[in-house]
Amino acid sequence: MPVALTLVCLWIVCAGVAGLSPSRYHWPAAWVLIATGIPLLGLLTFTMGPVWGLIGLAAGVSILRWPILKAGQRLAGLLAPPQEREHPGE
Repeated sequence: MPVALTLVCLWIVCAGVAGLSPSRYHWPAAWVLIATGIPLLGLLTFTMGPVWGLIGLAAGVSILRWPILKAGQRLAGLLAPPQEREHPGE
């Protein structure tokens, strides 16, 4: 098995262990997983090709779905046009 695929499998096992930890450790573990997962995804794509890179990306997104959803909500809030406030009684 290629080294990149072995490292990605180890990353997935670490993500599973982090998910079993108490909830106060979830966000710090998520940041560590993101920081290590991005270079691993690049290495996987470089060594095994774009199909395996997309498979690795899908695995990472399925594991880290909450940070991705929160980032999407923040981005949507930044890109949304400002809402006009309605003043009652006018």
